[in-house]
Amino acid sequence: MTLNEKLAQIQTKFKSKKSRFNSFGKYNFRSAEDILEATKPYLLELGVSVKVDETLIDNTAFPIIESTATISDGKTAIHATALVGVDLDQKGMQMPQKFGAASSYGKKYSLGNLFLIDDTADSDATNNHGLPMNAAAIQKAKDFVQKGGKLDAIKKKYNVTPDIEKQITL
Repeated sequence: MTLNEKLAQIQTKFKSKKSRFNSFGKYNFRSAEDILEATKPYLLELGVSVKVDETLIDNTAFPIIESTATISDGKTAIHATALVGVDLDQKGMQMPQKFGAASSYGKKYSLGNLFLIDDTADSDATNNHGLPMNAAAIQKAKDFVQKGGKLDAIKKKYNVTPDIEKQITL
């Protein structure tokens, strides 16, 4: 069996549960670790190995992590890549967490590309995690709520922290 045939077998039979829960966004998702765990039964059966390599791409605006998932049978290899920017302005995270989050996403999506994991129904694929609110957006939201608008409508678009919620509802 060629490596392409082995990969096709994994791609068509692959199942990985969404064993993680995002309490902020209220949805289940799968991690890179979940995907790798689900591939293990195929490794010995098909005589292949899977690995993920990362490269930091220096960019003037922000760092980018290139994650490359590779499946190999020892003779040939097939690669799939994902690029993820590191948000250096992410609030509430230490620098290692910022890089770790980007690394986790890159690994997950490079593996997803390699194994053709369809995440169209995954909230992680559609959730924008809320846009940050600047002073102008907070004032606009406050005016909206004072005129009878619902805070839930704002929360669907913006990341409303408890402090921002107090500002909006005062």
